Amino acid sequence: MSNYSIFIWIAVLGVLFAILWRKGQLLRLSNYIAETREELKKCTWPTWAELKGSTAVVMICIALIGGFTIVVDLIFSSIVRWIT
Repeated sequence: MSNYSIFIWIAVLGVLFAILWRKGQLLRLSNYIAETREELKKCTWPTWAELKGSTAVVMICIALIGGFTIVVDLIFSSIVRWIT
């Protein structure tokens, strides 16, 4: 990359910034970020114990669904082999 290409990218980003500023998109983005922060302050976050418990439940459910999928796949594959 030459020095000119860096200046070209800086100019392109400057023009893009100016266009977004003029259309009010940067103000909308900053409002969105501020509102998101306010909403996240209202959230209740799980404790460490709740997080570990939920993680265990998710892992057990994934294992059960995976096992069920394997069993159903074996049954269907044996049926297809038996038919053909």
